[in-house]
Amino acid sequence: MSDRDDRGAGGVSELPIRVGVVGLGYWGPNLARNFAAIPGCEVRWLCDASAEARAKAARTLPEARLAEDIEELLQDAELDAVVLATPVPTHADLATRVLEAGRHCFVEKPLATNVRDAQRAVAAAARAERTLMVGHLLEYHPAVARLKELVDGGEMGELYYLYGNRVNLGQLRADENALWSLGAHDVSVVLHLIDEDPLECAAHGRSYVRKGVEDVVFCYLRFPSGVVAHLHLSWLDPHKERRLTVVGSRRMATFDDMRPEGKLTEWDKGFDEDSLDGGEYVARSGESFSPRIAAVEPLRVECEHFVGCLRTGARPRSDGESGLRVVRVLEALQRSLEG
Repeated sequence: MSDRDDRGAGGVSELPIRVGVVGLGYWGPNLARNFAAIPGCEVRWLCDASAEARAKAARTLPEARLAEDIEELLQDAELDAVVLATPVPTHADLATRVLEAGRHCFVEKPLATNVRDAQRAVAAAARAERTLMVGHLLEYHPAVARLKELVDGGEMGELYYLYGNRVNLGQLRADENALWSLGAHDVSVVLHLIDEDPLECAAHGRSYVRKGVEDVVFCYLRFPSGVVAHLHLSWLDPHKERRLTVVGSRRMATFDDMRPEGKLTEWDKGFDEDSLDGGEYVARSGESFSPRIAAVEPLRVECEHFVGCLRTGARPRSDGESGLRVVRVLEALQRSLEG
């Protein structure tokens, strides 16, 4: 346990927050860059089994210590938190190990590849009284934050349904299918917006390029309130889309992360009952507009949120329980996919 932390889950006073980043492949360097740029936060360690990856990261953060194994970080009594950007199958085991060593833990999504392992990590955080946060990045996107305000504030009216497209002619993977690789993003946003656990999870997919690894998946979720969601996930598609549409009784909105500007569009559209025409409904097609969205990097917002939670003891928006909910839905969809 860090000898600088005398407030349990309540954070680490006003001393610099010292973090170590484990996993320096594609995403780890982005996390290291953002944590290093936060005032009062120090990237103390960079860890990866690859000497080449360590050397490359060290050119950006030469003051950080380099390690080949995570155990070197856990032996550092002044280290407050470990940031994990390692391959998905290692997430739960490493997060549990970090938490049991008395360190706070930020782990990239998804938290685990199955519910059992995700529960194990959540339990480790509770026992150690340490913060566990899962990197569900889109929950920290300013456009998604505005969409959440629209839903929670009743501006959408009664929520009807959502549908998302996350498709691309992307990198084929051998260790995870399109559901786990792409679906974690959209499932986390859908659960964040609706704030319910689904009653029904159904998925259909096919493995066209690599046998046994679905490169296209269609998902259906049904919630207790009557809201339904449909997700199209594929890395075998001519289009590159990252779009989510939300339809309510009063308004509709689309979050399109591929647009350089105007990522959120709101429509004043729907059906209104015409009291002058015997209960008939007439279509309302009002104006559409894109609200001003803060031009900030969602990853910076996410990293600042983690550091802020360590200082104040606040519960992260995408905490371990939230990460567990996402894994639970993904596992249910995987069972349907296999059925």
